[in-house]
Amino acid sequence: MRRNTGRRSCVSHGMRTLAEIRQEIDEVSERRLRVMRELSEGYDAALAAEHQRLEERVAQLWDEQRHARAMLRFGDRDAIIQRARQEERLSRAA
Repeated sequence: MRRNTGRRSCVSHGMRTLAEIRQEIDEVSERRLRVMRELSEGYDAALAAEHQRLEERVAQLWDEQRHARAMLRFGDRDAIIQRARQEERLSRAA
């Protein structure tokens, strides 16, 4: 069973859905593969630079996907930290 409440909260905070992120990962990965094939035929500085940019973008997208999954599963990081600090203050006061 899937929980939709987390998904809605992510979208309301301006985050993309996992499906959107995954789609971009697929698109960028396909382009990266084409660039790698072209580079295998012969070195081209422009292609090498594009390949580096694509590698960095894929890494960013995977980070974004991990963050979105964590948000769906555990909630907003700042809210979790705030709750933990409140609990810590309560335990010290007791």
